[in-house]
Amino acid sequence: MKKGRILLVVILLIFVIVGTVRMYLKQPVQAEGYEEAHGNEVEDSIDEDLKEVDIIEEDSDIEEEDIIVVIEETQETEINEGNNNSNTATPPVVDNNTEVKRNIVTIEDPQDILVLVNKERTLPSDYVPSDLVIPNISFSFSEDLPKKYMRKIAADALEDLFKEATNNNIELFAVSGYRAYSTQKSIFEANVKRQGEREANKTSAFPGQSEHQTGLAMDVSSRSVGLGLKPEFGDVKEGIWLKENAHRFGFIIRYPKGKEHLTGYSYEPWHLRYVGKEVAEIISASDITLEEYFKFEYTNKDIY
Repeated sequence: MKKGRILLVVILLIFVIVGTVRMYLKQPVQAEGYEEAHGNEVEDSIDEDLKEVDIIEEDSDIEEEDIIVVIEETQETEINEGNNNSNTATPPVVDNNTEVKRNIVTIEDPQDILVLVNKERTLPSDYVPSDLVIPNISFSFSEDLPKKYMRKIAADALEDLFKEATNNNIELFAVSGYRAYSTQKSIFEANVKRQGEREANKTSAFPGQSEHQTGLAMDVSSRSVGLGLKPEFGDVKEGIWLKENAHRFGFIIRYPKGKEHLTGYSYEPWHLRYVGKEVAEIISASDITLEEYFKFEYTNKDIY
């Protein structure tokens, strides 16, 4: 009897030690100095069969941000993803529509602050910004997830924007920033299952074609819309203030209302994109999109 108790204690100690080691290995990355500390370590534990996607299919009213949360909670932090890849990037997923497929261009300088990412301009699948940090602002969630991160220049500007908003009694919350290629792939595939590819691509980008991968974009929301990413955000005081003041801090509302045929995406009053103060001022004053600023036109006119 005594030997049995000793054996039980030993087994329990082994489980505790193993569990502790596993938890240590899965500690979230720190915002600054991550690259230096981890070198070329790659953690890409996406489950391609994502059981949660089956749950999503059962409720057609689930918003895209809910899908993002479900997917991100099934995988390890991906800030350093892709650094250990070969020089040949995995070919990006492109639309099955041959008109779109033949016009896809891979972006050569994704680090450029003014990088134009859209349905015909794709980021390399292994691109991960080298200067990702967590801005000191309010988030709609507490977990240390990759979507808290932004490139430093954008993070600093967003901190200033949030401070000014607070000074004007405007309460904003950051919802989703940096997103790895593999995360976007899972999100898009889940949306395609729910809506079909054409409808999904109106509100969700193909992997490699999401601004979130640049680290220069952040979705924001407010309590008045339940911290969700909804078109109604553009009609509440927080969304109105954001539209009127974002340019002062170098941001633009990337997907404005009535410009869907130019951007290729539905109206998103919550989607901020950092371009720097000078360009943001021009875009805001001229009421144009980033595509119009660069005089870019889709070769496929049926892009939306």
